[in-house]
Amino acid sequence: MFDAAIIEAIVLTLKLAAVTTVVLLLVGVPLAWWLARSKTRGKEVVAVLISLPIVLPPTVLGFYLLIAMGPNSPLTALIGRSLPFTFEGLVVGSTLYSLPFVVNPIRNAFEAMGERQWEAAATLRAGPLDAFFNVALPLALPGILTGAILGFAHTMGEFGVVLMIGGSIPGETKVLSIAIFDFVETLQWGKAHMLAAVMLVMSFAVILAMRMVERRFASTRP
Repeated sequence: MFDAAIIEAIVLTLKLAAVTTVVLLLVGVPLAWWLARSKTRGKEVVAVLISLPIVLPPTVLGFYLLIAMGPNSPLTALIGRSLPFTFEGLVVGSTLYSLPFVVNPIRNAFEAMGERQWEAAATLRAGPLDAFFNVALPLALPGILTGAILGFAHTMGEFGVVLMIGGSIPGETKVLSIAIFDFVETLQWGKAHMLAAVMLVMSFAVILAMRMVERRFASTRP
């Protein structure tokens, strides 16, 4: 039913979404914690910068990423290679583009805790790390799972940023959204329909998973 090129695009899309989601959680959880708990005045400036991809055209973000990761950039000199048009470059772009969809739900979950849990942890002589791992993370788990699902879904459906910094290299940067675009451009409507249906089913499954997670945790609340 699917030829090798289509299967390759599906696998690459899932791989990109999975790797990006892991990176987003590693970056997003500490960042959300800092935004929720810090008293620093400038933290809302950081929050605005994180949320910019929600309203910023993907081509604008992709353009600046091309400059930032191009052959003459300080980043390229530091790591010794140019990242545009590579899978690693897609991961960097996808992480920045999907960051607000992960950080914001997790920040909201941390902020919803209030202070009672910290006071209780303090009375039990729990240190900051103990309180974070044993109190904050379990209580924020619904928000963390929601952020992870949203980050995965948003990365899976990317087009503009991926096209700008990745192009359409089979096996390297040609994800599902790019493959659909290529099929439409070459008037291969059957293959375009097929991949669009795959994206529709995958997106439906991701949103259904998020709803099930929300209902599961809502039913366990006292």
